[in-house]
Amino acid sequence: MKRCKWCNEKNPLYIEYHDKEWCVPNFDEKYLFEMLILESFQAGLSWECVLNKRKDFRTSYDNFDIDKVINYDDKKINELLANEKIIRNKLKIKASINNAKIFKDIQKEYGSFYNYLTTFTLNKIIIENDKTTNDLSDAISKDLIKRGMKFVGSTIIYSYLQAIGVIYSHDEDCFLYKANSILNTMKK
Repeated sequence: MKRCKWCNEKNPLYIEYHDKEWCVPNFDEKYLFEMLILESFQAGLSWECVLNKRKDFRTSYDNFDIDKVINYDDKKINELLANEKIIRNKLKIKASINNAKIFKDIQKEYGSFYNYLTTFTLNKIIIENDKTTNDLSDAISKDLIKRGMKFVGSTIIYSYLQAIGVIYSHDEDCFLYKANSILNTMKK
């Protein structure tokens, strides 16, 4: 079975992520929050590095319970910084708490984070390969930064949109390329 060229087939976690999660539309608010936090930790690193630590991130971040994360204090920050099982970058940890608060504010303003995203996506799925940014990721990134989020540059947001299924980017020779009949009818 041929997969996308980026998928390390020696890593079972990566294979499962590629085959069952990546580019699959999932607009559950908890998932949208988890992926935004994880993607922000990817900045300067590989997704595989983050994915390999995902289970420990879930445990350390109270299963990405946003109401808990927005209340993390210095004691919790120090606990996270001491946790060798996650990415221990102080700026990213502080940004994750800050971003959680802004995520929550966006939910209040729009009714959900997904509703906020649809003001940019117009409920459309984009099919494209071999890109790391586009006009959509540029616009969302710019707005999130304007709202005060950190580690949400256009490349990170592009990866996020792929992760949650807004951008469908399986390689043309991947066994999942346009596997979903609905996607076959959509255009770039």
